[in-house]
Amino acid sequence: MSQDAAAAPPSVRKVAADDALDLSALHAALAGLCASLVAIGLARFAYTPLIPALIQAHWFSASDAVTLGAANFAGYLAGALLGRPLAARMSNRHALRWLMVAATAAFFACAMPLSVSWFFFWRFLSGLAGGAIMVLVATAILPHIAPSRRAFVSGLIFLGLGLGIAASGTLVPELLRLGLRATWIGLGAVSLVLTAISWLGWPASDTPPGMPAATAAGHHAADQALASHKQALRVIYVQYAANALGLVPAMVLLVDYVARGLGQGASVGSGYWVLYGVAAIAGPLVSSWLGGRVGYRNGYRIAMVLQGFAVGLLAVSHHTVALWIATILLGAFTPGIVPMVLGKLQDMMPHDPVAQRAAWSRATASFALFQAIGGYGYAYLFSHTHENYALIFTCGAVAMAVAFAADFVARKPVSQPRRP
Repeated sequence: MSQDAAAAPPSVRKVAADDALDLSALHAALAGLCASLVAIGLARFAYTPLIPALIQAHWFSASDAVTLGAANFAGYLAGALLGRPLAARMSNRHALRWLMVAATAAFFACAMPLSVSWFFFWRFLSGLAGGAIMVLVATAILPHIAPSRRAFVSGLIFLGLGLGIAASGTLVPELLRLGLRATWIGLGAVSLVLTAISWLGWPASDTPPGMPAATAAGHHAADQALASHKQALRVIYVQYAANALGLVPAMVLLVDYVARGLGQGASVGSGYWVLYGVAAIAGPLVSSWLGGRVGYRNGYRIAMVLQGFAVGLLAVSHHTVALWIATILLGAFTPGIVPMVLGKLQDMMPHDPVAQRAAWSRATASFALFQAIGGYGYAYLFSHTHENYALIFTCGAVAMAVAFAADFVARKPVSQPRRP
């Protein structure tokens, strides 16, 4: 202990100790990172750079490949709706463990392209695991973390999304040298290792020490909290849904757009995905920092403007610099919006984790629903407009404009700027 720390009053030293992250908290944060990396970072985003290879290897047609990407979105919606019931039946710890097992099994199953329906089932299951994990992972861990450290841990948990995107842009091309089947098996092996690392990291109890267990009265109080913020919550749900529509085009088509739409080849397309992934690594941490500095409401407004600008750039410009800017912005905010929206909900109901989880589950479900609608809708447009990439990206830009406009429906801020 330093001389300054030793000289500090006992109460100050106690607060500092309470704010520290012990080994169990760090292991829980690492488990959360592994979960978001496996079930979303890899299960969803590793598919994007695989689309050209799936088409060129004649595993699936172009329209089928895009539709199978949307199967993950449909599963994500189911997972967002089933996450809370699964945790209630099995506990957070067991639910998160077996959801990661399911996502890992899906990778190995996709190494065998027996039929479109077979592939659809396993892509759907991986999406289900991702949606349920998204609902559960932060709300299972953050109540066990000191309040002053939650923004940092939240960013760390969702850092897994960015790492998965980056890994999909670097690991997938290397694995593809061995063939498509080896690529899926390799992704499954990575997921299996991460599942093992996280296995003992989850909090053993759903209820943090010193906090009463959830009761009927507690759920009733949570329902009252949700009702008192009904309008603001509806705005958040609409925003998050529109945000999904704005992000889907780049999530699904960015690599294919560069590789086939611009005729630059799969290797160049993968390079853009690596850039997208590098930006995604920074996204959750930067977003958590920005939310802490200017408030999560203002931070999210900034994020929506930048996302709309970026997806609009993809629609109107083929210039390399414009593509770089759009890729960096969309890469950063694809995972970066998650801690921002969660932070808004936590600011709105700071002392009610039951209400927070309920609101976060609904927000995730709204995102998942419109992500699935967008995935299938864009796939339909793509196949019926002679692969018109510009139209798809324009739709995304319009959706982001709607998300931004919706924010001004709320009558009062849901979060205030936090002082450093």
